[in-house]
Amino acid sequence: MNLHEYQAKQLFARYGLPAPVGYACTTPREAEEAASKIGAGPWVVKCQVHAGGRGKAGGVKVVKSKEEIRAFAENWLGKRLVTYQTDANGQPVNQILVEAATDIGKELYLGAVVDRSSRRVVFMASTEGA
Repeated sequence: MNLHEYQAKQLFARYGLPAPVGYACTTPREAEEAASKIGAGPWVVKCQVHAGGRGKAGGVKVVKSKEEIRAFAENWLGKRLVTYQTDANGQPVNQILVEAATDIGKELYLGAVVDRSSRRVVFMASTEGA
């Protein structure tokens, strides 16, 4: 099963885990409207694809104006994001997550994979993203 970041954060919120307020948007106008719903910036805009390395590929950006949000959405929606985890064709960007920027004290990267040899789910945590 593949979940986009916004879907995982919806699950977190449903079960009482803290997550920033955010909206998945399919048009530049929706992205600007999402920022208005959230309130004053800064905001973080993120391409929603099933691959890591989005930030290093330009698919994540901290923005301070709705104009920057619109420009980001216009640049990415309908295009393909190529990261170290995709092939040369990349992944299609059909949604942009707009969320409130958060002051981060410590950032951890979490992952879960199925280890087929042991037939178990393995959880991983790291202070370093790839």
